[in-house]
Amino acid sequence: MVKLRLKRCGRKQRAVYRIVAIDGRARREGRDLCKVGFYDPIKNQTSLNVPAIIYFLERGAKPTGTVHDILKKAEVFRELLQNQMKNRV
Repeated sequence: MVKLRLKRCGRKQRAVYRIVAIDGRARREGRDLCKVGFYDPIKNQTSLNVPAIIYFLERGAKPTGTVHDILKKAEVFRELLQNQMKNRV
């Protein structure tokens, strides 16, 4: 199962995270399938590749709790729902 989760980068006491699509059984620093975003909790900055995130979500990827909150704040789920409604019509 593919998961959307955080991958830690940066230095000590100054962590930044990449949001990656990764196999659910892989370790945190394991090999990812695709980098889909970036999150800096200190500066509270987020950069997302929304089309790539929607691609993985449509194919059954599960976001972790923190990633879910980040995507919800960026209104990615609303865009996903609109995309699904458009495909049905």
